[in-house]
Amino acid sequence: MEGRYLTSVAEPAPLLHTLRHARRTAFNRVFAAIYLCAILALFYRHGLELIIHSTTLASFLISLALFLSDAVLAFVWVTRQGFLMTIVYRNEYPENLEKVLKKMDSFPALDVFICTADPYKEPPMRLVSTTLSVMAYGYPTEKISIYVSDDGGSELTLFACMEAAKFAGHWLPFCRKNNIMERSPEAYFESNHSWSSDSKQIKEMYESMKARVEEVVERGKVGKEYITEEIEGKAFSKWTDGFTRQDHPTVIQVLLESSKNRDITDYFMPNLIYVSREKNSTSPHNFKAGALNVLLRVSATMTNAPIILTLDCDMYSNDPQTPLRALCYLLDSELRSQLSYVQFPQIFSGINKDDTYGCEYKRPFQTNPLGLDGLLGPNYIGTGCFFNRQVFFGSPSYIVPPEISQLGPNHVVNKPIQSRSILEMAHMVAGCNYENNTKWGYEVGFRYGSLVEDFYTGFLLHCEGWRSIFCNPKRPAFLGDAPISLINALNQLQRWIIGAFQVGFSSFSPITYGISSVGPLMGLAYMYYSFWPLSFIPITIYAFLPQLALVHGLGIFPKISDPWFLLYVFLFLGAYGQDLLEFIVEGGTVQRWWNDQRMWMKRGLSCCVFGFLEYFLKCLGISTYGFGLTSKVVNDEQSKRYAQGIFEFGVSSPMLVPFTTGAIINLASFLTGLMRVLRGISNVEGLFLQMFIAGFVVVNSFPIYEAMALRSDRGRMPLKTTMISTGLALALYMLVSLIPLRN
Repeated sequence: MEGRYLTSVAEPAPLLHTLRHARRTAFNRVFAAIYLCAILALFYRHGLELIIHSTTLASFLISLALFLSDAVLAFVWVTRQGFLMTIVYRNEYPENLEKVLKKMDSFPALDVFICTADPYKEPPMRLVSTTLSVMAYGYPTEKISIYVSDDGGSELTLFACMEAAKFAGHWLPFCRKNNIMERSPEAYFESNHSWSSDSKQIKEMYESMKARVEEVVERGKVGKEYITEEIEGKAFSKWTDGFTRQDHPTVIQVLLESSKNRDITDYFMPNLIYVSREKNSTSPHNFKAGALNVLLRVSATMTNAPIILTLDCDMYSNDPQTPLRALCYLLDSELRSQLSYVQFPQIFSGINKDDTYGCEYKRPFQTNPLGLDGLLGPNYIGTGCFFNRQVFFGSPSYIVPPEISQLGPNHVVNKPIQSRSILEMAHMVAGCNYENNTKWGYEVGFRYGSLVEDFYTGFLLHCEGWRSIFCNPKRPAFLGDAPISLINALNQLQRWIIGAFQVGFSSFSPITYGISSVGPLMGLAYMYYSFWPLSFIPITIYAFLPQLALVHGLGIFPKISDPWFLLYVFLFLGAYGQDLLEFIVEGGTVQRWWNDQRMWMKRGLSCCVFGFLEYFLKCLGISTYGFGLTSKVVNDEQSKRYAQGIFEFGVSSPMLVPFTTGAIINLASFLTGLMRVLRGISNVEGLFLQMFIAGFVVVNSFPIYEAMALRSDRGRMPLKTTMISTGLALALYMLVSLIPLRN
């Protein structure tokens, strides 16, 4: 076990954190060597099939397709090894921070960035709960400044923030007095607590606030009856008839100022600032990365805290001690000079027991970062991340100065945040044309060039020489919402896939720039994140080719008696077995793993295909990207079906057609193959692997068959999708049955 201490001449510094290596790392390395040998043997067999045994055009094309699919699978497997070779675990000791902070005189200031963009897809009350949860951190409140970015420019969001500011004066003292852990009001009131008179009173206040916010959202406008102060009326007066989501001036509203506002117990309040950057139809906005860069500049003019926390609006704090855990690394003198950020895992609270849609994303958010932490550290995942502000201005060895000195990481703000000069500069740097002819988004700030700005920014920071830390405490630091319908889950992932391709095929590709900058293992990991969606190629081939060959009784895999059969068995069981082991070791269940691999196949035949097509069409200048928010709004029927683990198809979408067609083809082919065997037309020995694959897909497709034929609720498969998929499957089946194939 390794320990990290702060050096001191006078006395030994307190222990802030420790690190230990996972025992299974040695096993992973040995298994990787054995499995790699098996892959090489597989390609040797493919070579024999292509060169010697493919005597007809049909057999050659089949062998070539199988070779291509296995080559992509091998590539994905090799790149994934970057996560498995150096797995480490960390522990923090925030109780020892007191001695360190005494020497520093005070806590470092903390700027919190919370992003939202649409009050109808991201309910404002989620934003309110997230904002209040970080305002109530176990941290000096006068050191906290919260910046809410409203990229939708909605008066509804501003109203919700105003209500949160008023309620915070009662909520923060309540949290301190009762030392509660759930500092999101929504989470606290949903949990089972013994209710005191104080609890009942604060709950009544919260419910009253919630009713006002939801009523305003339902109306779509802030009525005069909700405006109680002159300053509020002045703020809302900016929403004129010409004010639209995509065309409006900058709005910066200071809702709380620490030097002026106190709570009901006379404690300092945190700063709370609402920011909606200027937009017009002729200027690029660069989606979330652009919004974060505006917050980076606005906060620099107002508070310029050395530490920045980025959060999504639905990712509330679940532990008031979280900033102290981050400080255990950010204040370590041995790490500080090269430490860019401390990343906490993204964990979801609303997932049902068996995670029907695989939305936990255990691998990218929880297990993969453990392996990266033994290298240069985890990738940035967009939320729950504490940054050293300096990382946005160059590498550890040199600083890229911003165009004005007031935006630099070392600038000291010595004026009140509502002073005229401060507000004028804040409005200036939030302008839509401010970044023209500057380095913002390319050498400074969050990086542009990908829809997944978090992944791209973290990748480039690592390439510049920074490292990061993965902090994964037993109590989740943050909890958020996950999609609870299939189409929302697929749409969300499609955006991530497009962004991954944008990075993978850019001039900063992990294949070239990445490996040369961060080393082979870290480069492999970033290659995996950039190119794993290419798994749609083998998934598509294996979902259709072996099954359609069954129509003719044509065997395309080794017979059971063939020694090569054992190789296929080892490759299948080895890959699935190791994946299951990693999943279980990190707290997963067998049922969740099963649902996750089932969704892997569905993603491969839906959002991976559509994501690649959209990226390819954009490269040809045919399509344009749009930043599609994942809706967090659900109805009671959806929630009930999700709690029962019932698939929610509901809305007709082209994305449902490929895997529905695949499910029908696999069922028909499996039954055809079974009939051929039972009637003695074909030998089961030669068709076993094909029937196994078809049967495997059929078992995984039970929810699809049920949704097509047995369900009558609103979450059933849309009739249009069923008809199109059935028609395509029938046409494909009939076409293949008419093509003469010979063994």
